[in-house]
Amino acid sequence: MDVLINVLVALHVIGIGALLGGFVTQMKAMGAGTARFSPAMLHGALTMLVTGVALVGVHQAEGHTVNNIKIGIKLAVLIVILGLVYVKRDEERIDKALFGAVGGLTMANIFIATLWT
Repeated sequence: MDVLINVLVALHVIGIGALLGGFVTQMKAMGAGTARFSPAMLHGALTMLVTGVALVGVHQAEGHTVNNIKIGIKLAVLIVILGLVYVKRDEERIDKALFGAVGGLTMANIFIATLWT
């Protein structure tokens, strides 16, 4: 089971990298008002969702305690990110505030994951 958990964590980190990387690569375009959500951002968010749910399931199946409040908040933030990216994925230009909100929520999710113990 340790190998499965490590693979899921690695895939979760890859998903967060795709989401955050997609945001960072569009920051210059955001300043010009031409930013858009890339497919990598959508796929990264979906990867995070699937691997996060799988990680919680595997941990609970092994009898480990899971902080359900933390997981619930992270899930809610991710669903908002996923919803925004999914709905606006085909638009040529995304409002700066909306694009910045996705980046801020992504960073918030990272800080919740790493700092909340």
